[in-house]
Amino acid sequence: MLVFVDESGDPGVVEKDGSSEYFVVTLVIFEDNDEAEDADRKIDLIRKELSLPTNFEFHFYNNHPKIRKYFLEKLCGYNFFYFGIIINKRELCKSNFQSGSSFYKYATRLVFENAKPYLRNATVIFDRSGGSTFQSQLKKYIKGKINIEESSDLIKKVKTEHSKGNNLLQLTDMICGSLARALNKSKSDSQVYRNIIRFREIFVGMWPK
Repeated sequence: MLVFVDESGDPGVVEKDGSSEYFVVTLVIFEDNDEAEDADRKIDLIRKELSLPTNFEFHFYNNHPKIRKYFLEKLCGYNFFYFGIIINKRELCKSNFQSGSSFYKYATRLVFENAKPYLRNATVIFDRSGGSTFQSQLKKYIKGKINIEESSDLIKKVKTEHSKGNNLLQLTDMICGSLARALNKSKSDSQVYRNIIRFREIFVGMWPK
């Protein structure tokens, strides 16, 4: 089992200039590794179909709407599912989160808690962002909080990779971006992308409720 993790928005305080109102964390889960490999190869093929460079990165906010739609329509036929947690930061402005890293770890824990019934010997891959110390802390935090019983086999391994070189992290980014766009009702395409992938959705929740 492979689990890919990505986020949209930033962990900063809403009142500060440029900080996002929402923070979204998304998990994409492939129960079958062969299916994940097939989806990975399809993403390479999509670059050829769209006459894009072989090193082109599918990144929701940087890609044209036509590329977003084409990508999601071609990938939604593969057997994966996803979870998401949407943090309404405006409701947290008086919280006790002391740093962006602690906020990020807590938000990630929330989405993993909802995915627990589906996790078995999972290899979890995060986008490689932040310093090496934070990455090490994040790995220990997730395994420690989710594998709370000695006999637990929910998460086998946690690692980080650069999204630039990982097609399935790019898929996760596109899904996470779709969830974030659905929050922006002023955009004419706010519901377009999530509607394409919605049948792959297990749970997407807002916190605080």
